Amino acid sequence: MILITGGAGYIGSHTNKALHKAGYDTVVVDDLSKGYENFIKWGNFENYNTGSSDLREVFEKYDIDAVMHFAAFISVGESVEFPQKYFKNNYKNTLNLLKLMREFGVDKFIFSSTAAVYGNPQKIPITEDQDLKPINPYGHSKFITEKALQREAEKGDFNYVSLRYFNAAGCDFDGEIGELHDPETHLIPLILDAAIGKRESISIFGDDYDTPDGTCIRDYIHVNDLADAHIKAYEYLCSENESNVFNLGNGEGYSVREVIDMCKKVTGCDFEVVVDERRDGDPARLIADSSKIREKLGWTPQYDLSKIVESAWMWHKKINSI
Repeated sequence: MILITGGAGYIGSHTNKALHKAGYDTVVVDDLSKGYENFIKWGNFENYNTGSSDLREVFEKYDIDAVMHFAAFISVGESVEFPQKYFKNNYKNTLNLLKLMREFGVDKFIFSSTAAVYGNPQKIPITEDQDLKPINPYGHSKFITEKALQREAEKGDFNYVSLRYFNAAGCDFDGEIGELHDPETHLIPLILDAAIGKRESISIFGDDYDTPDGTCIRDYIHVNDLADAHIKAYEYLCSENESNVFNLGNGEGYSVREVIDMCKKVTGCDFEVVVDERRDGDPARLIADSSKIREKLGWTPQYDLSKIVESAWMWHKKINSI
C-alpha cells in the first residue's frame, strides 16, 4: 500500500491514477484545503492534515510500504507574504510524517521537491550538484525538508528520492482530473482563460531578457510524465535501497511567447497579449539537466509542448462547459 499525501491535488491525483493503472494499491491522505474530493477516484481516502497527531490512525489502519508526499503550499508570492505558514505546512508537517514513518517501520519516501531550491542557477541547464540557494520562503521550505530527509536517511533503515520539479503542466488525457488551482497562478491555464474570454488579456512580464525572443524560458513537463517518474522512483527505492535526488524536467525550454503561440494554435483563439514590467527575481532561463533521472531510472518524458497544451485545453473546456 502506498500512502499519497495531497492526493486530492493536481499532481497527487494524477500520480494516484497512474499507480492504479500500474497495479498498486493506494490510500490518499488530504485535508481538502487545496485539493478536491472528486479527484480521488482511485484507492482509499482518509481526511487528515499531515501535521495532525491523528494521522497515526492511518498508519495503524493500513499496511503502508511507502509514502509519496505531495501535500504542500506552492505559491511563491504567498510564501513571501506568509513565510511561517509555509514553513509550518511544508517543513514541520513533514517532520510529523517522518516521525510516524519511523515509528511504524515505513522506510521509503518519495518527496515532491522543486527547482526553486536552486534559486538563481549558476549555470544552464541546471544539474543536481549545483549549490542550493533558494530565494523565497517556498523554495527554502523545500530546501530544509530535503535536509531533514538527508538526516533521516543517515540514521539508517530509511531511503528517499527527492524529485525537483520544473514547470508541471498539462492534464489527464481521459479528462477525469486536471489542473484546478484557486487562485490560479500557472501560465498555461491563465493563457487558456484569455482564450475563452475569462480574462481580458494575458501579460508577459518583460520582453527584454537575453533570450531569442526576449521573454523568459522555462522547462515544461507534462503531469503524466511527472506521475511516471514517481512510480519509477518507488521502484528504484525497492530495488536499489539507496537515496537519491533527481531533476524532473524535459531538458528543453520554451519561452513565454512560444507557449502563448502554441495556445493560440491549439485553441484556434486569438486574444490580447500585454507586455508588462519584469517581475523581481525572474531568471531569464530555467532549464533542467535531466540526464541523471534518464540514466538512473530509465525515465523518458513522453509529451512535448503541443501535447501539454492539447490536454490542458481539453480539461479547460470541460470545467468551463465549452
